[in-house]
Amino acid sequence: MKIDSRRSFLQASVLTGFALAVQPVAASTMQTDSAGLTTGWVQIGDLPAFRAQPENATSALPTVIVIQEIFGVHEHIQDLCRRLAKLGFLAIAPEFYFRQGDPRQFADVSTLIKEIVSQVPDAQVLRDLDATVAWAAQNGGDPARLAVTGFCWGGRITWLYAAHNPKVKASAAWYGRVVGAKSAMNPQQPIDIAKQLKSPVLGIFGGQDQGISLESVEQMREALKRQQQPFQLVIYDEAGHGFNADYRPSFHAAAAEDGWQTMLAWFKRFGV
Repeated sequence: MKIDSRRSFLQASVLTGFALAVQPVAASTMQTDSAGLTTGWVQIGDLPAFRAQPENATSALPTVIVIQEIFGVHEHIQDLCRRLAKLGFLAIAPEFYFRQGDPRQFADVSTLIKEIVSQVPDAQVLRDLDATVAWAAQNGGDPARLAVTGFCWGGRITWLYAAHNPKVKASAAWYGRVVGAKSAMNPQQPIDIAKQLKSPVLGIFGGQDQGISLESVEQMREALKRQQQPFQLVIYDEAGHGFNADYRPSFHAAAAEDGWQTMLAWFKRFGV
């Protein structure tokens, strides 16, 4: 995407709900209102990000960085931010693909991966996360109470960031790949950095996930045993990939609710 088109990307993000590739959305789709919240898009340098937080906060807020699925910061990710804000968090979701294009406009996943997702280098994402953390600390967030959570594509990034930034107090990685091929864009996988974690990580997986094998989760578990940070891997036997995505057929209500509460307890345990 050209530099001068980034503002139009932000405007399109505001107007567009769910990504084309996930429509029609399921009847189970949740919609969290913005009553009592300050919500909307902000600019972190050139980086667009969706922010939600309690309205008229009088003190610094615990902060959760929400890392998108492969579909970008579409309506579901924005809704997760609103849910967290209702609980008292400053929640912010950076749009990591904005340099490559708008993921909402792709009607099929394979083309989206080829044209955008595969073109986004991990190093760039980590820099954008650093910028987001800095922005939050300067705009109402408490840098001493910082958490990160991510879903699918963002689940993998959550692991990488936990090994990158010691300021993060706790992380929750939802069904993110932990093993995989390396490339110039993705030089390391979570299992490669397991011994470098700088904060506790909760890994949340579905036992029926066709893309993330239970064998790979157990490989990650063994790797994590050889490092010093607390960790927990939770597997929901009856759930598949994307089970927290209430707008998709993959949604598994019981696993999603339990995973959400487990995440919140994890954040609280480590002071977020």
